[in-house]
Amino acid sequence: MSSVISQRMTAKIDGDFVVFLIGMRVNKPWKFWKWAPVAAQMPRMLIELGKQPELGLLHARTHFGLPNILVVQYWRSFEHLHSYASGANALHLPAWRAFNRAVGSNGDVGIWHESYLVKEGAYESVYNNMPPYGLGVAGSLQPAQGRMSSAKGRLGVTEAAG
Repeated sequence: MSSVISQRMTAKIDGDFVVFLIGMRVNKPWKFWKWAPVAAQMPRMLIELGKQPELGLLHARTHFGLPNILVVQYWRSFEHLHSYASGANALHLPAWRAFNRAVGSNGDVGIWHESYLVKEGAYESVYNNMPPYGLGVAGSLQPAQGRMSSAKGRLGVTEAAG
């Protein structure tokens, strides 16, 4: 476990990146034979991605809150994300096909994702009394001082002259 940094920090990442949210919802908990295989696939994919940083995953964190499971992922680019999702030699495509065969749209297990393409400098973050977290792990942390001490400053937004 990372140590708590007892000062205000902000995250920095060079270039554009993608925030990818992906999740599942257990709609019928008694049908464990339907949702357990779905739940087991994401850790396998994250291990695969962790062993091959050239595939573009920068960081991922899983959040459990049954009936929902959410994974927040940071990717180097949408091209990296799409290439992994559609790659014939990666774990995702066979898992996706297996889900469609076993569950499809029968209502037993819900799945979803959202992709956010983030332009360089079009984000801001602050962490205080936290270990490295989120974008601070995907990129790097720096003290939130000077211009970086406010959300407007981190975004490079200035007040319009009145």
